Amino acid sequence: MLEDYVSKTQKSRALYERAKKVLPAGVSYGIRFFEPYPFYTARAKGSKLYDIDGNEYIDYWIGHGAHILGHSPSVVVEAVKRQVENGTHFGTSHELEVLLAEQVVKMVPSAEMVRFTNSGTEANMYAIRLARAYTGKSKIIKFEGGWHGGYDALHIGVKYPFHIPESAGLTVGATQDTVLAVFNNFEDVEAKAQEESVAAIIVEPVLGAGGSIPAEKEFLRGLREICDERGILLIYDEVITGFRLAPGGAQQYFGVLPDITVFGKILGGGFPVGAFSGRREIMERLNPLVYERPNFSFHGGTFCANPITMAAGLAVLKTLEDGGIISRLNKMGEKVRETLREIFEAKGVDVQATGVGSLFNTHFTSKQVRNARDAFEADRKRLAEYHINLIVMGVFFLPTHFGSISAAHTDADIEKLFQATEDYAKIIGKV
Repeated sequence: MLEDYVSKTQKSRALYERAKKVLPAGVSYGIRFFEPYPFYTARAKGSKLYDIDGNEYIDYWIGHGAHILGHSPSVVVEAVKRQVENGTHFGTSHELEVLLAEQVVKMVPSAEMVRFTNSGTEANMYAIRLARAYTGKSKIIKFEGGWHGGYDALHIGVKYPFHIPESAGLTVGATQDTVLAVFNNFEDVEAKAQEESVAAIIVEPVLGAGGSIPAEKEFLRGLREICDERGILLIYDEVITGFRLAPGGAQQYFGVLPDITVFGKILGGGFPVGAFSGRREIMERLNPLVYERPNFSFHGGTFCANPITMAAGLAVLKTLEDGGIISRLNKMGEKVRETLREIFEAKGVDVQATGVGSLFNTHFTSKQVRNARDAFEADRKRLAEYHINLIVMGVFFLPTHFGSISAAHTDADIEKLFQATEDYAKIIGKV
């Protein structure tokens, strides 16, 4: 299959050789590299990517999950065109940031106030700082497999083995106040939360990089209870799940509310974005008119609330507000998980299909996948091979990562995923 890939992507191969000379690994984000080299996209529209060799791919990576309406939806394109004529960056306050903040507060159950950033990493960084400022405590509990961006204090325990640092350059001082716990294991969290100085527990309601594994509702309820009992803030990282599982995100879907919520991806309508929201009394700690230094929590940035991003995000959120699109996508996601499982099982291949709503992933294992340890114990090489085979057949997943469905995906797109999966299952099957 690699030979087929190479034969179809000769222009990408040549561009990769150029890219390696000016970009480390030839890419701008390490996860975008895959063997033998990544293809280079020329354009995207709807559910499709088109590479520089002219190949078409049905896209289930869909911009890291950011494009819930598909690539370049008309509602976003028109909003951005209007705003470009009026300015791309002001460096001053403007109405669009107020309108988008009002929309977030309207849709998200726990949100009373909002601040915008330029990425999920930034939003997580500022959310952690805010939690520490509000509680006066220092330690943070995060979960194995949880990915919260590149912020030093949260950049541990992402990949197995979890004790190995995720990057060079992380100092002991930056990570010593972060405590790792096992996802979907309340007893483990309970034991580690006994430490008096825990400011916050941060959790992805659905582990993304950790395997597209949903939190069990009772686990989230347990986290909520222990936070209430011990004066700890509960932070949901909804960079992936925000505005996807329900109009109000995972907190609406599961019915368990956090104190602070972190957003990204969908909120920006395809443009760089991050945000964090919470109860008024917590968010007011960001207000230098109320709290003087050193008692307020700083947040800022040149491009925070960029008007292009605000216009695009507002267009997307208003489109999703009534829940109709999300409900349809959730049903499609359930069908995808069930059918992928059936296809592999029919060929005698042990597989677990995880996810919730319009998110899904495949794990080649007979063991139930409840946390990141389970996900990394599955056959990751087989997963990468499966995804490369899909790419050759015109179905794009970033190898070993989760898939998501957009409003642009058609029944025919879904059927092509099933057919390509069946072709692969026949190759590796035991039946």
